[in-house]
Amino acid sequence: MTGDPKRANLPPMSLHVPEPKFRPGDDVDFSDFDIPAADSARRPDTGDNPRDFHELAFGLVRVLDDQGKAVGAWDPKLDADTLRTMLRSMALTRAFDERMFRAQRQGKTSFYMKSTGEEAVSVAATMALASDDMCFPSYRQQGILITRGYSLVEMMNQIYSNKGDKLQGKQLPIMYSSREKGFFSISGNLTTQYPQAVGWAMASASKGDSRIAATWCGEGSTAEGDFHSACTFASVYRAPVILNVVNNQWAISSFSGFAGAEATTFAARAIGYGIAGLRVDGNDPLAVYAATHWAAERARTNQGPTLIEHFTYRAEGHSTSDDPSAYRSAQEWSSWPLGDPIMRLKNHLIALGEWDEDRQAAMDKELAEMVRAAQKEAEKNGVLGHGMHQKFETMFEGVYEDMPWHLKEQQQQMLDEDVAAGRPGPRR
Repeated sequence: MTGDPKRANLPPMSLHVPEPKFRPGDDVDFSDFDIPAADSARRPDTGDNPRDFHELAFGLVRVLDDQGKAVGAWDPKLDADTLRTMLRSMALTRAFDERMFRAQRQGKTSFYMKSTGEEAVSVAATMALASDDMCFPSYRQQGILITRGYSLVEMMNQIYSNKGDKLQGKQLPIMYSSREKGFFSISGNLTTQYPQAVGWAMASASKGDSRIAATWCGEGSTAEGDFHSACTFASVYRAPVILNVVNNQWAISSFSGFAGAEATTFAARAIGYGIAGLRVDGNDPLAVYAATHWAAERARTNQGPTLIEHFTYRAEGHSTSDDPSAYRSAQEWSSWPLGDPIMRLKNHLIALGEWDEDRQAAMDKELAEMVRAAQKEAEKNGVLGHGMHQKFETMFEGVYEDMPWHLKEQQQQMLDEDVAAGRPGPRR
Protein backbone atom coordinates (compact mmCIF):
# COMPACT_ATOMS: atom_id res chain seq x y z
CA MET A 1 0.00 0.00 0.00
CA THR A 2 1.57 3.28 -1.07
CA GLY A 3 1.47 6.48 0.92
CA ASP A 4 0.09 9.85 -0.03
CA PRO A 5 2.18 11.14 -2.99
CA LYS A 6 2.19 14.58 -1.35
CA ARG A 7 4.44 13.06 1.34
CA ALA A 8 6.76 11.25 -1.05
CA ASN A 9 9.70 13.54 -0.26
CA LEU A 10 9.44 13.14 3.52
CA PRO A 11 11.96 10.86 5.25
CA PRO A 12 10.55 7.65 6.75
CA MET A 13 9.43 7.82 10.34
CA SER A 14 11.43 6.10 13.06
CA LEU A 15 10.56 4.87 16.55
CA HIS A 16 12.42 6.28 19.54
CA VAL A 17 13.66 3.59 21.94
CA PRO A 18 15.03 4.99 25.23
CA GLU A 19 18.62 4.08 26.00
CA PRO A 20 20.48 4.75 29.27
CA LYS A 21 23.57 6.92 29.18
CA PHE A 22 25.86 4.28 30.64
CA ARG A 23 26.15 0.56 30.10
CA PRO A 24 28.47 -2.06 31.67
CA GLY A 25 32.08 -1.04 31.26
CA ASP A 26 31.32 2.62 30.51
CA ASP A 27 32.95 5.45 32.41
CA VAL A 28 30.31 7.40 34.30
CA ASP A 29 30.03 11.18 34.08
CA PHE A 30 27.14 12.94 35.80
CA SER A 31 28.57 16.41 35.24
CA ASP A 32 25.61 17.40 33.09
CA PHE A 33 23.16 16.84 35.97
CA ASP A 34 21.40 20.06 36.89
CA ILE A 35 21.59 20.09 40.69
CA PRO A 36 20.08 23.29 42.10
CA ALA A 37 21.58 24.96 45.15
CA ALA A 38 20.26 23.67 48.46
CA ASP A 39 18.56 26.95 49.29
CA SER A 40 17.08 27.69 45.86
CA ALA A 41 13.58 26.15 46.13
CA ARG A 42 10.89 28.35 47.60
CA ARG A 43 8.51 26.88 50.16
CA PRO A 44 4.87 27.76 49.44
CA ASP A 45 2.29 28.02 52.17
CA THR A 46 0.55 24.69 52.68
CA GLY A 47 -2.73 26.33 51.70
CA ASP A 48 -1.50 27.62 48.33
CA ASN A 49 -3.11 26.44 45.11
CA PRO A 50 -0.98 23.83 43.27
CA ARG A 51 -1.10 25.89 40.07
CA ASP A 52 0.94 28.58 41.84
CA PHE A 53 4.07 26.48 42.37
CA HIS A 54 4.44 24.32 39.27
CA GLU A 55 8.19 25.01 39.21
CA LEU A 56 8.67 22.78 42.27
CA ALA A 57 7.78 19.77 40.13
CA PHE A 58 10.77 20.48 37.89
CA GLY A 59 13.42 21.67 40.33
CA LEU A 60 14.83 19.83 43.34
CA VAL A 61 13.97 20.56 46.95
CA ARG A 62 17.21 20.32 48.93
CA VAL A 63 18.17 21.26 52.49
CA LEU A 64 21.72 19.94 53.06
CA ASP A 65 24.40 21.80 51.14
CA ASP A 66 27.80 20.46 50.10
CA GLN A 67 29.27 21.41 53.50
CA GLY A 68 26.62 19.44 55.38
CA LYS A 69 24.77 22.52 56.59
CA ALA A 70 20.97 22.82 56.62
CA VAL A 71 19.95 25.89 54.63
CA GLY A 72 16.98 27.48 52.89
CA ALA A 73 13.25 27.78 53.43
CA TRP A 74 12.71 24.01 53.57
CA ASP A 75 15.02 23.48 56.57
CA PRO A 76 12.78 21.66 59.11
CA LYS A 77 15.06 22.81 61.96
CA LEU A 78 15.08 19.45 63.72
CA ASP A 79 16.79 19.13 67.09
CA ALA A 80 19.91 17.00 67.51
CA ASP A 81 18.11 14.15 69.29
CA THR A 82 15.63 13.81 66.41
CA LEU A 83 18.47 13.84 63.90
CA ARG A 84 20.31 11.12 65.82
CA THR A 85 17.13 9.02 65.97
CA MET A 86 16.77 9.41 62.21
CA LEU A 87 20.40 8.44 61.63
CA ARG A 88 20.04 5.41 63.87
CA SER A 89 16.93 4.16 62.08
CA MET A 90 18.59 4.57 58.69
CA ALA A 91 21.74 2.77 59.87
CA LEU A 92 19.64 -0.01 61.40
CA THR A 93 17.76 -0.43 58.12
CA ARG A 94 21.05 -0.83 56.28
CA ALA A 95 22.42 -3.28 58.86
CA PHE A 96 19.22 -5.32 58.60
CA ASP A 97 19.52 -5.37 54.82
CA GLU A 98 23.10 -6.58 54.94
CA ARG A 99 22.30 -9.42 57.33
CA MET A 100 19.24 -10.60 55.39
CA PHE A 101 21.07 -10.38 52.07
CA ARG A 102 23.69 -12.76 53.45
CA ALA A 103 20.95 -15.02 54.81
CA GLN A 104 19.53 -15.34 51.30
CA ARG A 105 22.95 -16.14 49.88
CA GLN A 106 23.29 -18.82 52.57
CA GLY A 107 20.07 -20.47 51.38
CA LYS A 108 18.02 -19.55 54.43
CA THR A 109 15.40 -17.73 52.40
CA SER A 110 14.50 -17.55 48.74
CA PHE A 111 14.42 -13.81 48.17
CA TYR A 112 15.43 -10.43 49.54
CA MET A 113 15.43 -6.79 48.44
CA LYS A 114 17.85 -4.19 49.85
CA SER A 115 17.13 -0.48 50.12
CA THR A 116 20.75 0.67 50.15
CA GLY A 117 20.94 4.34 49.20
CA GLU A 118 17.20 4.82 49.63
CA GLU A 119 16.92 4.71 53.42
CA ALA A 120 15.90 8.36 53.70
CA VAL A 121 12.87 7.82 51.46
CA SER A 122 11.26 5.55 54.05
CA VAL A 123 12.84 6.55 57.38
CA ALA A 124 12.74 10.36 57.10
CA ALA A 125 9.27 10.29 55.56
CA THR A 126 7.94 8.06 58.34
CA MET A 127 9.32 10.37 61.00
CA ALA A 128 7.43 13.26 59.40
CA LEU A 129 4.13 11.35 59.59
CA ALA A 130 2.00 10.74 62.65
CA SER A 131 2.42 7.30 64.19
CA ASP A 132 -1.17 6.34 63.34
CA ASP A 133 -1.09 7.50 59.72
CA MET A 134 -1.54 4.57 57.34
CA CYS A 135 1.33 3.54 55.08
CA PHE A 136 0.83 1.66 51.82
CA PRO A 137 4.39 0.72 50.84
CA SER A 138 6.06 -0.87 47.89
CA TYR A 139 8.71 -3.54 48.47
CA ARG A 140 11.71 -1.36 49.39
CA GLN A 141 10.29 0.53 52.37
CA GLN A 142 11.29 -1.77 55.23
CA GLY A 143 12.55 1.40 56.92
CA ILE A 144 8.93 2.30 57.75
CA LEU A 145 8.55 -0.70 60.05
CA ILE A 146 12.00 -0.24 61.54
CA THR A 147 11.34 3.44 62.25
CA ARG A 148 8.03 2.58 63.92
CA GLY A 149 9.75 0.07 66.19
CA TYR A 150 8.45 -3.15 64.69
CA SER A 151 10.20 -6.29 65.90
CA LEU A 152 13.20 -7.31 63.80
CA VAL A 153 12.53 -10.91 64.82
CA GLU A 154 9.00 -10.69 63.41
CA MET A 155 10.34 -9.28 60.16
CA MET A 156 12.84 -12.11 59.91
CA ASN A 157 10.18 -14.71 60.72
CA GLN A 158 8.28 -13.45 57.69
CA ILE A 159 11.40 -13.52 55.51
CA TYR A 160 12.11 -17.10 56.59
CA SER A 161 8.43 -18.16 56.30
CA ASN A 162 9.01 -20.12 59.50
CA LYS A 163 6.65 -21.26 62.24
CA GLY A 164 6.82 -17.81 63.81
CA ASP A 165 5.63 -16.10 60.62
CA LYS A 166 2.36 -14.34 61.45
CA LEU A 167 1.45 -14.47 57.76
CA GLN A 168 1.75 -18.27 57.84
CA GLY A 169 4.14 -18.43 54.90
CA LYS A 170 1.51 -17.10 52.50
CA GLN A 171 3.51 -14.07 51.36
CA LEU A 172 6.73 -13.84 49.39
CA PRO A 173 9.64 -12.97 51.70
CA ILE A 174 9.85 -9.20 52.48
CA MET A 175 6.14 -8.65 51.85
CA TYR A 176 5.37 -7.69 55.42
CA SER A 177 2.05 -6.69 56.96
CA SER A 178 1.38 -5.04 60.31
CA ARG A 179 -1.98 -3.59 61.26
CA GLU A 180 -0.68 -2.31 64.61
CA LYS A 181 2.10 -0.34 62.91
CA GLY A 182 -0.13 1.05 60.17
CA PHE A 183 1.70 -0.91 57.47
CA PHE A 184 -0.58 -2.27 54.75
CA SER A 185 0.29 -5.67 53.26
CA ILE A 186 2.86 -5.41 50.48
CA SER A 187 1.74 -6.76 47.14
CA GLY A 188 3.91 -8.21 44.40
CA ASN A 189 1.54 -6.73 41.83
CA LEU A 190 2.89 -3.30 40.97
CA THR A 191 1.09 -0.19 42.21
CA THR A 192 -2.03 -1.89 43.57
CA GLN A 193 -1.25 0.00 46.79
CA TYR A 194 -1.93 3.37 45.11
CA PRO A 195 -5.72 3.11 44.68
CA GLN A 196 -5.88 1.30 48.01
CA ALA A 197 -4.16 4.22 49.73
CA VAL A 198 -6.41 6.76 48.04
CA GLY A 199 -9.50 4.75 48.97
CA TRP A 200 -8.36 4.51 52.59
CA ALA A 201 -7.70 8.25 52.66
CA MET A 202 -11.14 8.98 51.20
CA ALA A 203 -12.71 6.79 53.87
CA SER A 204 -10.76 8.58 56.60
CA ALA A 205 -11.94 11.95 55.31
CA SER A 206 -15.55 10.84 54.93
CA LYS A 207 -15.55 9.72 58.58
CA GLY A 208 -14.14 13.03 59.74
CA ASP A 209 -10.96 11.38 60.99
CA SER A 210 -7.59 13.16 61.26
CA ARG A 211 -5.41 10.34 59.91
CA ILE A 212 -3.92 10.49 56.45
CA ALA A 213 -2.45 7.90 54.10
CA ALA A 214 0.93 7.72 52.41
CA THR A 215 1.92 5.38 49.62
CA TRP A 216 5.10 4.59 47.71
CA CYS A 217 5.90 3.16 44.27
CA GLY A 218 8.89 3.04 41.98
CA GLU A 219 9.15 5.33 38.97
CA GLY A 220 8.60 2.42 36.58
CA SER A 221 5.28 1.67 38.25
CA THR A 222 3.92 5.08 37.27
CA ALA A 223 3.32 3.50 33.86
CA GLU A 224 0.72 1.21 35.45
CA GLY A 225 -2.94 2.06 35.08
CA ASP A 226 -3.47 1.85 38.84
CA PHE A 227 -1.20 4.87 39.30
CA HIS A 228 -3.33 7.05 37.04
CA SER A 229 -6.64 5.82 38.43
CA ALA A 230 -5.39 6.67 41.91
CA CYS A 231 -4.32 10.15 40.84
CA THR A 232 -7.73 10.81 39.29
CA PHE A 233 -9.63 9.83 42.43
CA ALA A 234 -7.16 11.66 44.68
CA SER A 235 -7.59 14.83 42.63
CA VAL A 236 -11.37 14.74 42.27
CA TYR A 237 -12.09 13.99 45.94
CA ARG A 238 -9.07 15.85 47.38
CA ALA A 239 -8.08 12.75 49.26
CA PRO A 240 -5.74 13.29 52.23
CA VAL A 241 -2.93 11.19 50.79
CA ILE A 242 0.77 11.54 49.97
CA LEU A 243 1.74 9.84 46.71
CA ASN A 244 5.47 9.03 46.81
CA VAL A 245 7.29 8.11 43.60
CA VAL A 246 10.74 6.69 44.30
CA ASN A 247 12.75 7.55 41.20
CA ASN A 248 15.81 5.37 41.79
CA GLN A 249 16.73 5.44 38.07
CA TRP A 250 16.24 1.71 37.40
CA ALA A 251 13.52 -0.90 37.32
CA ILE A 252 14.68 -4.52 37.44
CA SER A 253 16.70 -4.13 34.23
CA SER A 254 15.29 -1.15 32.37
CA PHE A 255 16.10 2.45 33.17
CA SER A 256 13.68 5.23 34.04
CA GLY A 257 13.40 6.42 30.44
CA PHE A 258 10.97 3.59 29.70
CA ALA A 259 8.60 5.13 32.24
CA GLY A 260 8.89 8.58 30.68
CA ALA A 261 11.89 10.16 32.45
CA GLU A 262 13.35 11.47 29.20
CA ALA A 263 10.31 13.64 28.53
CA THR A 264 9.83 15.29 31.93
CA THR A 265 10.03 14.70 35.67
CA PHE A 266 7.76 12.27 37.47
CA ALA A 267 6.63 15.04 39.80
CA ALA A 268 5.29 16.86 36.73
CA ARG A 269 2.59 14.20 36.42
CA ALA A 270 0.90 15.91 39.34
CA ILE A 271 0.31 19.03 37.25
CA GLY A 272 -1.98 17.29 34.80
CA TYR A 273 -4.15 16.11 37.68
CA GLY A 274 -4.23 19.50 39.37
CA ILE A 275 -2.55 18.26 42.53
CA ALA A 276 0.54 19.52 44.34
CA GLY A 277 3.82 18.19 42.97
CA LEU A 278 7.29 18.30 44.55
CA ARG A 279 10.58 16.94 43.23
CA VAL A 280 12.88 16.23 46.15
CA ASP A 281 16.49 15.17 46.67
CA GLY A 282 15.77 11.64 47.92
CA ASN A 283 19.27 11.31 49.37
CA ASP A 284 18.78 14.36 51.59
CA PRO A 285 16.99 13.12 54.73
CA LEU A 286 16.06 16.64 55.83
CA ALA A 287 14.53 17.46 52.43
CA VAL A 288 12.50 14.23 52.50
CA TYR A 289 11.32 15.02 56.04
CA ALA A 290 10.44 18.62 55.18
CA ALA A 291 8.54 17.72 52.01
CA THR A 292 6.58 14.96 53.74
CA HIS A 293 5.75 17.17 56.71
CA TRP A 294 4.53 19.90 54.34
CA ALA A 295 2.43 17.42 52.35
CA ALA A 296 1.00 15.92 55.54
CA GLU A 297 -0.13 19.36 56.72
CA ARG A 298 -1.81 19.99 53.36
CA ALA A 299 -3.62 16.66 53.59
CA ARG A 300 -4.72 17.17 57.19
CA THR A 301 -6.12 20.64 56.44
CA ASN A 302 -8.24 19.51 53.47
CA GLN A 303 -5.89 20.92 50.83
CA GLY A 304 -5.77 17.57 49.04
CA PRO A 305 -3.04 15.18 47.89
CA THR A 306 0.62 15.77 47.11
CA LEU A 307 2.79 13.81 44.72
CA ILE A 308 6.45 13.71 45.80
CA GLU A 309 9.14 12.45 43.44
CA HIS A 310 12.15 11.28 45.44
CA PHE A 311 15.15 11.61 43.13
CA THR A 312 17.54 8.91 44.33
CA TYR A 313 19.53 5.89 43.14
CA ARG A 314 19.20 2.13 43.62
CA ALA A 315 22.67 1.18 44.81
CA GLU A 316 22.16 -2.59 44.76
CA GLY A 317 20.42 -5.00 42.44
CA HIS A 318 16.67 -4.91 42.12
CA SER A 319 16.59 -8.01 44.30
CA THR A 320 18.71 -11.06 45.08
CA SER A 321 17.45 -12.45 41.76
CA ASP A 322 18.99 -9.59 39.81
CA ASP A 323 22.53 -8.92 38.53
CA PRO A 324 22.83 -5.19 37.80
CA SER A 325 26.30 -5.61 36.29
CA ALA A 326 24.56 -7.05 33.24
CA TYR A 327 22.84 -3.78 32.33
CA ARG A 328 24.50 -0.79 34.02
CA SER A 329 27.94 0.59 34.76
CA ALA A 330 29.46 -0.49 38.07
CA GLN A 331 30.59 3.12 38.61
CA GLU A 332 27.12 4.62 38.80
CA TRP A 333 26.48 4.31 42.55
CA SER A 334 29.93 5.55 43.59
CA SER A 335 29.60 8.45 41.14
CA TRP A 336 26.03 9.40 42.06
CA PRO A 337 26.22 13.19 42.59
CA LEU A 338 23.69 13.31 45.44
CA GLY A 339 25.76 11.00 47.64
CA ASP A 340 24.80 8.52 50.35
CA PRO A 341 21.89 9.58 52.62
CA ILE A 342 23.42 8.07 55.75
CA MET A 343 26.76 9.70 55.12
CA ARG A 344 25.12 13.06 54.48
CA LEU A 345 23.11 13.00 57.70
CA LYS A 346 26.16 11.83 59.67
CA ASN A 347 28.22 14.69 58.25
CA HIS A 348 25.46 17.15 59.10
CA LEU A 349 25.44 16.04 62.74
CA ILE A 350 29.23 16.25 62.86
CA ALA A 351 29.09 19.78 61.42
CA LEU A 352 26.66 20.69 64.23
CA GLY A 353 29.09 19.31 66.81
CA GLU A 354 26.52 16.67 67.82
CA TRP A 355 28.25 13.55 66.46
CA ASP A 356 31.63 12.13 65.57
CA GLU A 357 33.22 9.22 63.72
CA ASP A 358 33.86 7.24 66.90
CA ARG A 359 30.21 7.39 67.93
CA GLN A 360 29.19 6.42 64.40
CA ALA A 361 31.49 3.38 64.48
CA ALA A 362 30.21 2.37 67.93
CA MET A 363 26.60 2.69 66.78
CA ASP A 364 27.21 0.66 63.63
CA LYS A 365 28.80 -2.10 65.72
CA GLU A 366 25.92 -2.04 68.22
CA LEU A 367 23.32 -2.26 65.45
CA ALA A 368 25.14 -5.10 63.70
CA GLU A 369 25.11 -7.05 66.97
CA MET A 370 21.43 -6.25 67.49
CA VAL A 371 20.53 -7.58 64.05
CA ARG A 372 22.66 -10.68 64.53
CA ALA A 373 20.94 -11.42 67.86
CA ALA A 374 17.54 -10.99 66.23
CA GLN A 375 18.54 -13.37 63.45
CA LYS A 376 19.64 -15.98 65.97
CA GLU A 377 16.31 -15.68 67.76
CA ALA A 378 14.26 -15.87 64.53
CA GLU A 379 16.12 -18.90 63.27
CA LYS A 380 14.97 -20.85 66.33
CA ASN A 381 11.64 -20.91 64.49
CA GLY A 382 13.27 -22.41 61.40
CA VAL A 383 14.33 -21.17 57.98
CA LEU A 384 12.75 -21.53 54.57
CA GLY A 385 12.98 -24.98 53.01
CA HIS A 386 13.87 -26.84 56.21
CA GLY A 387 10.78 -28.74 57.28
CA MET A 388 7.07 -28.01 57.38
CA HIS A 389 6.65 -24.85 59.44
CA GLN A 390 2.91 -24.26 59.10
CA LYS A 391 0.00 -26.57 59.77
CA PHE A 392 -1.52 -27.95 56.57
CA GLU A 393 -4.97 -26.65 57.37
CA THR A 394 -3.80 -23.04 57.58
CA MET A 395 -3.69 -22.81 53.78
CA PHE A 396 -7.50 -22.51 53.91
CA GLU A 397 -7.47 -19.75 56.51
CA GLY A 398 -7.23 -15.99 56.21
CA VAL A 399 -9.37 -15.68 53.09
CA TYR A 400 -12.78 -15.22 54.73
CA GLU A 401 -13.62 -13.94 58.19
CA ASP A 402 -15.75 -17.05 58.61
CA MET A 403 -14.70 -20.05 56.55
CA PRO A 404 -17.55 -21.11 54.21
CA TRP A 405 -18.80 -24.68 54.21
CA HIS A 406 -17.15 -25.70 50.94
CA LEU A 407 -13.68 -24.74 52.17
CA LYS A 408 -14.28 -26.58 55.42
CA GLU A 409 -15.13 -29.68 53.39
CA GLN A 410 -11.99 -29.31 51.23
CA GLN A 411 -9.84 -28.77 54.29
CA GLN A 412 -11.15 -31.91 55.97
CA GLN A 413 -10.79 -33.92 52.76
CA MET A 414 -7.13 -32.93 52.51
CA LEU A 415 -6.48 -33.86 56.14
CA ASP A 416 -8.20 -37.22 55.72
CA GLU A 417 -6.18 -38.00 52.58
CA ASP A 418 -2.92 -37.14 54.35
CA VAL A 419 -3.77 -39.44 57.24
CA ALA A 420 -4.76 -42.25 54.86
CA ALA A 421 -1.48 -41.86 52.98
CA GLY A 422 0.48 -42.00 56.22
CA ARG A 423 1.89 -38.48 55.94
CA PRO A 424 -0.04 -36.34 58.40
CA GLY A 425 1.44 -32.88 58.72
CA PRO A 426 1.62 -30.69 61.82
CA ARG A 427 -1.63 -30.51 63.75
CA ARG A 428 -3.18 -27.99 66.05
